[in-house]
Amino acid sequence: MVFDPQLARTVLHVGCGVRKPEKLHSLFRSGEWREVRLDIDPGVAPDIIASITDLSMVADGSVDAVWSSHNVEHLYAHQVPVALAEFRRVLKPEGFALITLPDLQAIARLVAEDKIEEAAYLSPAGPITPLDMIFGLRSAVARGNEHMAHRTGFSAQTLGKALMGAGFRHVKVSKDDAFNLWAIAYVTAPVGAVDAS
Repeated sequence: MVFDPQLARTVLHVGCGVRKPEKLHSLFRSGEWREVRLDIDPGVAPDIIASITDLSMVADGSVDAVWSSHNVEHLYAHQVPVALAEFRRVLKPEGFALITLPDLQAIARLVAEDKIEEAAYLSPAGPITPLDMIFGLRSAVARGNEHMAHRTGFSAQTLGKALMGAGFRHVKVSKDDAFNLWAIAYVTAPVGAVDAS
């Protein structure tokens, strides 16, 4: 499909990192979506240089979706409501946020089994241990990238509560087999959805 700026919907890709097509969720990889990349690190050449706690350069109700992959856990707990409220603010009334981040309950099972430093899976960055999932990719932090440190964490329940607290009307949180939580949070409950409030 060819990109048509007149028909395209906009996805704000927060914490985008280095430009790689596979970083954009498959939902947004069609001609109907236009990606706007936002990151705190100017070195990754984002469209917008900003923290996810201050999206003031993005107008209220101006994007159709927010895509956040492994970003929110890098905030301190007191910053999470601010960031989620910013996600909510920039979305159009029919918009939604798609968020993925580590599942602390799944990770805790490995910790309880004393597998804290064993590789849980292999990523493009190398082996990932429970300690990496809890505290951030230690090899990246050791190289000086302190943005990679994790400062908070979530269960499915706490993530859902945080999104509802930020003003989303309908939230669904699920888990995968790779130690991740996935949340889709709608500004307005979609047709046929049960109101989550």
